Amino acid sequence: MKPLTKAEEQIMQVLWKLERAFLRELVDAMPNPKPHQNTIATLLKILAEKEFVGITAISRHHQYYPLVTKEDYSKRTMKQLVKGYFEGSFSNVVSFLVKENNISVEELETLLQQIRKQQNAKK
Repeated sequence: MKPLTKAEEQIMQVLWKLERAFLRELVDAMPNPKPHQNTIATLLKILAEKEFVGITAISRHHQYYPLVTKEDYSKRTMKQLVKGYFEGSFSNVVSFLVKENNISVEELETLLQQIRKQQNAKK
């Protein structure tokens, strides 16, 4: 899976939300300031080449849909982030968040409960 630029990710976020959309619908759903329609069309072509977006021809129009789920892309991106900035350690990520006061004790307790629940489900 090839990496996406910020502009490509922005389009994918909208497409994941809409699930299927024509160019005009994508333009309308983009946050302000909205990119020009031609810019979005070009980025959709690139996303199709990168195999992130599929295209269905309906009459003279194209309908776009994601080929990669948001969950799969999120997993891959998170793993790359952890590998590149935290020596591949998710505990280093949590330590960083604690150090920067970006995670509360309650959130850490919730994470521990989720981990325990996940481990118990595997047994």
